[in-house]
Amino acid sequence: MPRWQTLVTVEDLARALGRPDVVVLDARSSLADPAACEQAYRQSHIPGAYFADLDRDLSDHSRPGGRHPWPTAAKFTDRLGEWGITPQHQVVVYDAGDGGLSAARTWFLLRSLGHRDVAVLDGGWKRWTEQDCLVEVGSPVAPTPAAYHADFDPALLLDAAQVQSHLAAGGMLVDARAGERYRGEVEPIDKVAGHVPGAVNRPYSLNLENGHFKPAAALRDEFTDLLDGRDPDEVVVMCGSGVTACHHLLALAHAGLPGAKLFTGSWSGWIEDPARPITTGA
Repeated sequence: MPRWQTLVTVEDLARALGRPDVVVLDARSSLADPAACEQAYRQSHIPGAYFADLDRDLSDHSRPGGRHPWPTAAKFTDRLGEWGITPQHQVVVYDAGDGGLSAARTWFLLRSLGHRDVAVLDGGWKRWTEQDCLVEVGSPVAPTPAAYHADFDPALLLDAAQVQSHLAAGGMLVDARAGERYRGEVEPIDKVAGHVPGAVNRPYSLNLENGHFKPAAALRDEFTDLLDGRDPDEVVVMCGSGVTACHHLLALAHAGLPGAKLFTGSWSGWIEDPARPITTGA
């Protein structure tokens, strides 16, 4: 049976539905109206998919670390077990934002646990519905609870102090936010505008073409130019709160350049301490 570790096409997933080893997660999210996505899920979703809520399931607001604090391994693996997921399952995740609205974050949560067979649906919910694929209303049949025992790889997850040390040692920090937010021209979400001094900007939207990830070879060329001789494991990515940055991690892996790390708190975590420096402009 085929296994997917970065992206999977709508056509391949449609053929795989019903396989006992495949679990699908609907990770649609919205900062403007978080509750609306679960309502939309109940109205229509990929058959058998379970809903993964960004705030409830993919973050832990009892912890510090920005607007979407990274959950503990215990909390997240408990949730995986509730969905019936074990380390042997093929997991497929989708959202309604080309992977940038929680699907890639779910992918990296699992990859940070060492889960290999997890992929994001290329084109997401939009592509699934455009192809008139089967949908389901309501909630799927409750899964058989499973046990999932794993810990996050701490080398892949950096906090603000570690990012400062990383930059001081000459490491690269890539900010996935739109250019105008990086430059501090606008800030629609966080209380302070600007970026981490030393960070370079590559909006995650540059990974996409017509609602799909660019071909692996094209992404490899673009990221190779950006890295400028660095190995991927010398790179840390960030965004506003540690969600869309994971789109870069997925794109790098799809391009055959795995190993980059995540600044989990990202910009919203950086500005929790007003003593940390900020800068604006290009």
